[in-house]
Amino acid sequence: MKSQLNVNSKYKLHSGYEMPVIGYGVSSPPPRHIDRNTFSPAAIAEGVTLEALGAGYRLVDSAVSYRNERACSFAIKRSGVPRSEVFFTTKIPPNLMGYEKTLQAVETSLKETEQEYFDLILLHAPFGGREARLGSWKALIECQKAGKIRSIGVSNFNIHHLTELEEHINSGIGGKIDVAQYELHPWLARLDIVEWLQKRGVVIQANSPLASGTKVNDLLLAPLAEKYCKTGAQILIRWSLQMGFVPLPKTVTSTRIKENANVFDFEISPEDMHTLETGEYVPSTWDPTVDKS
Repeated sequence: MKSQLNVNSKYKLHSGYEMPVIGYGVSSPPPRHIDRNTFSPAAIAEGVTLEALGAGYRLVDSAVSYRNERACSFAIKRSGVPRSEVFFTTKIPPNLMGYEKTLQAVETSLKETEQEYFDLILLHAPFGGREARLGSWKALIECQKAGKIRSIGVSNFNIHHLTELEEHINSGIGGKIDVAQYELHPWLARLDIVEWLQKRGVVIQANSPLASGTKVNDLLLAPLAEKYCKTGAQILIRWSLQMGFVPLPKTVTSTRIKENANVFDFEISPEDMHTLETGEYVPSTWDPTVDKS
């Protein structure tokens, strides 16, 4: 059964802009098997982003903390793809939370990347406490109104962080959460957070949809991979799509960059989706949602 989605499908955000249903997550630092004496991290990031754009991806996910904004931007400029067709994301790092710091971070990112605007900027983590979080949100709203950012959102915010922000928004500061990004896969489905966001029409991005590569050969996926003639990675990406998420798979391998986008010619049945409901909570990377501040 073919999917109704395709690589060119998009979700409309609260901001009125549209975002592709699948994106390319740019790794940093480069995987261990990459010879860093031969290729610099920047060169690797630029090269793989160029390959991803050539393979049809139109969403590029970068971050200040990943140290790859500039390389991703240069790849976009070199790709030949019109800037208007690329959805370029960056994030405010935890150490730059707060109103003034976030304003400066946006200016620095624009200068570093030589871009006139970002399609999306997220608060990377809920660190710094209430005052810093709400100050950063105010800064994002101001930058959005100034045309420096088209859409805004959060990453790794737990429900108490989201509720705090929603109350602040409703108190008069304004703005809308367009996008929220989390590590999401069958071993970390975050059903409570997902429900909160989907009820409010927030589009959810699945960071590390392959569980940082730790689950692509898991026995749970083997029968589905065989049934649908797909790899374990493709099953996980397809799971994200059918959950309503925007998966951001990361890889620096050319064949896998293309392979990970080849997930629109099949659909996992409801019965098989049910087998992927593990009920587990197993992060493969850092988990800022546990922050209690």
